[in-house]
Amino acid sequence: MNPLPSVLRRLLFSSSLIAAAPLALGMTSPAFAHDHDAPNVVASIKPVHSIASAIMKDIGEPVLLVDGASSPHTYSLRPSEARALNEADLVIYVSHTLEGFLSKPLESLSGDSHQLELISAPDLTLFDFREGGAWDAHMHDHGGHDDHDEHADHDDHEDHEGHDHDDHDHEEHAHEDHDHDEHGHEEHAHDEHDHDEHAHDDHDHDHDHAEHDGADPHIWMSLENGAAIAKAITAELSEIDPEHAENYQANLQTLLASFAELGNDLKAKVAPIQDKPYIVFHDAYQYLEAGFGLNAVGSITVSPDQKPGAKRLHEIEEKIHDTGAVCIFAEPQFQPAIVEAIVSDTGIRGGTLDPVGANIAAGPTAYQEIIAKSVDALVDCLGKDS
Repeated sequence: MNPLPSVLRRLLFSSSLIAAAPLALGMTSPAFAHDHDAPNVVASIKPVHSIASAIMKDIGEPVLLVDGASSPHTYSLRPSEARALNEADLVIYVSHTLEGFLSKPLESLSGDSHQLELISAPDLTLFDFREGGAWDAHMHDHGGHDDHDEHADHDDHEDHEGHDHDDHDHEEHAHEDHDHDEHGHEEHAHDEHDHDEHAHDDHDHDHDHAEHDGADPHIWMSLENGAAIAKAITAELSEIDPEHAENYQANLQTLLASFAELGNDLKAKVAPIQDKPYIVFHDAYQYLEAGFGLNAVGSITVSPDQKPGAKRLHEIEEKIHDTGAVCIFAEPQFQPAIVEAIVSDTGIRGGTLDPVGANIAAGPTAYQEIIAKSVDALVDCLGKDS
């Protein structure tokens, strides 16, 4: 793996110096650091948690739900996580499409809880789900639209119909290996909650969930969308915690500057491999592709909780031969048997992409690392000599 871009190294180094300085000088942190009055914030996935952590720096620390090598597509809450949700002042998640495991727990939250569904945030670029796994040529136009555009209806997705979810190759979900002991086998604690009021009635973002049902929810895989997400989180935190609004805003400006510098670094890095065709495991990267002008030509599956059939795998192998695809990428959250079989059958090179940072430590720079390491993985595989 290539070294992290300079912007990340500087962020990590400066953060360690800031953290160490009060101890070295025998001083305490600023008065607002870890204030007991800071809002209780719960974030669904690591990239969202990372952005929230950066905005809340020196004020509080959000709780992360989906950690380790788990996937939001297949996650199950454990009781302690349901309790954290119940105690939250703010729950931040991407969409009901991505984090389906949150739908019922969010309905049971008290009316005092705020919920921020990021796919409804202003200034996002949204793309529709792409049809099937062997995408047609027109899918590469990335005709993005803002969050008020109407999304096409893709009810005829092959991957969203009639698949048996019990026999797919991802039976052994990697979330059993992360730090949540006894995870997923306990009875869901949200069944214990008796709250009938919905937080959405108390905090209206003027968006209907159905408006975004056709949108690809992997919105954070674009640095531009990452900036929009950061602004939405800052606005929400400032509303519920006005005492720290200036701190949130200052942290936002620092974060946006780091996004801009990282984007410049990565654009230079991808330039030699932009035209190289490749296949991904599931269609989670079109925002990354659009942001950096990459040339993905298909995915094994649209959604990783649905097993691709023989027809899909045949289409992918044909796509590899027809396009001259150089690499195919697995994901650490799912067993690699299908990818390995395609590599064996076609001779294509294999790599790994990870949109949620399974092997990246949670924290305020994790989001930048997820984007940087995704680009590194692409460059490492696509840039090799044939």
